[in-house]
Amino acid sequence: MRNQIAAAQRIGVKAATINSSNTDEWEPIQTQLLAGEIDILLISPERLANDEFREKILLPVSQKIGLFVVDEAHCISDWGHDFRPDYRRIVRIIQALPQNIPVLATTTTANNRVVNDIIAQLGANLRISRGTLTRESLHLQNMTIPNPAARMAWLAQHLPQLPGSGIIYTLTVKDAERVADWLKTQDIDAQAYHSELESDVRETLEEQLLKNEIKALVATTALGMGFDKPDLGFVIHYQRPGSVVHYYQQVGRAGRAVEKAYGILLSGDEDLEITNYFIRTAFPPEIHTEQVLNVLNQAEDGLSTPQMEQQLNLSKGQIDKVLKLLSLLSPAPITKQNSRWYATPVFYQPDTEKIEKLTQIRYQEQARMLEYMQSQQCLMSFLATELDDPYPTACGKCAVCLGKPLLPETYSIELVNQAIQYLRRSDQIIEPRKMWTAQALPIYGFSGKIKDDLKAEEGRALSLWGDAGWGELVKQGKYKDNYFDDTLVQGAFDMIQRWQLQPVPTWVTCVPSLNRRELVPNFAQRLAEKLGLPFMPILQKTRQTHLQKNMSNSYQQAHNLDDAFAIANWQGMSGAVFLVDDIVNSRWTFTVIAALLRRGGSGLVFPVALALNSF
Repeated sequence: MRNQIAAAQRIGVKAATINSSNTDEWEPIQTQLLAGEIDILLISPERLANDEFREKILLPVSQKIGLFVVDEAHCISDWGHDFRPDYRRIVRIIQALPQNIPVLATTTTANNRVVNDIIAQLGANLRISRGTLTRESLHLQNMTIPNPAARMAWLAQHLPQLPGSGIIYTLTVKDAERVADWLKTQDIDAQAYHSELESDVRETLEEQLLKNEIKALVATTALGMGFDKPDLGFVIHYQRPGSVVHYYQQVGRAGRAVEKAYGILLSGDEDLEITNYFIRTAFPPEIHTEQVLNVLNQAEDGLSTPQMEQQLNLSKGQIDKVLKLLSLLSPAPITKQNSRWYATPVFYQPDTEKIEKLTQIRYQEQARMLEYMQSQQCLMSFLATELDDPYPTACGKCAVCLGKPLLPETYSIELVNQAIQYLRRSDQIIEPRKMWTAQALPIYGFSGKIKDDLKAEEGRALSLWGDAGWGELVKQGKYKDNYFDDTLVQGAFDMIQRWQLQPVPTWVTCVPSLNRRELVPNFAQRLAEKLGLPFMPILQKTRQTHLQKNMSNSYQQAHNLDDAFAIANWQGMSGAVFLVDDIVNSRWTFTVIAALLRRGGSGLVFPVALALNSF
């Protein structure tokens, strides 16, 4: 919206926005709207769920609307690649507005299936106007480079030769941060951009890219709809997106007002695992919906989301997804009053057949993306055909049409080795938790804010689970060898030397397990010997617990550990200590054990792990 408001100002159009971050501006904007002093009001569909917005803004100006525009209209359709449930609210608003208000729905990424669904929802009198999808300036090339370190080497070697500035898309936040940091070590001005950054930081990064002050933003799909930089010189994909339509939307940001721009698609070994994860979690499983409805039907006075977390082994995100989809049904089987959700008398009948069809479509789209990677036909024509362009034509400019690479597919072995060493030095920070989850640990008696004298210190993990640095070796040691290689001991030792801790820990202990009793203690003991410190296995697991990775929210993860550990005293425990584990999932194991150690008389507790689970 910021981008579009700035563009409107440049052509003399008065545009404004109303969103959750500018509530103090609502009243003056409403006054200007009613006075006819604003040409365009930009809002997100999420605003339509806000009663105050509907009553104070939308209803008073409804008679003054000259044109109702739905941008990125493919988001209305759950048959599309980027369905957003809140877009369904738009349909109801249009139905409630005066019938003489014209409606314009725009998108560049709707195939025939999605177009037909939009017509079904917005009305049969919708007229369709389609333009060609061939982008004259775009020069496309695909490369399969399985190893992440090799892809990082390719970027470092070839990015400086590409024209202007551009975007490098990654599938995960962790990869955006890691690739950006790697490029900085190679003296390339790149910055990470993703949804976890503060709004003002993202705005600054957008401005830097728009003004060509940086070479590249390494971004997730958070840098997506509405971002318009006409002279973008390149869009590179570090990993393969889940669908051709997704890819077209992202690569199409390049070369809008320049004669030549590059769209380079790299593909690696991890792509399939990541996109499969997104497909599996796109729709809440039916069992999640049943569980949410069951607890709401049994509640005497509704439930807040935190209260549902206590009763359900579902993450907040999983619960929110169910609540949003159910609340958008008409009539809806649930309703919200203040912070509580209530079941209504409406009977919910799941459309399992539709969800199964949609899931199969996602897998088919994934398969088509693999075909695109290996395509021997014009790449631009392939994209246009996938989007049901009635007149796809060969571009004559892509690597397939030219019969040769646009950019070299080679990379320096020296750079690959540097990338591997970078990954092996990319220590992952384990942030300490600051609050106990309410009512999760009644036996231990932990509640409220975690006091400083019970809190774990900031910790370190040697790798991301399964990554190209140490992660694959960690995975092999845990699930194949049942033994962590000595090179991992050396890697953890080197990480600790880089850490430069104060005070320096004087002993080592580890997280106990009833399933793999020797795996972590064996590693911790060898690490302690390398550090020249005593290894004291004073922690005991007193009962069997569920695997933390199977616990889906903070309440369940913390409650799973209540009264699960006991600590024996020893005379030197008052010094600072390294608390060692293999994999970090929720951080609750470190949090609870650190508090028990501190309560038992230990010094500061520094968590150390071999891998951080990035999902």
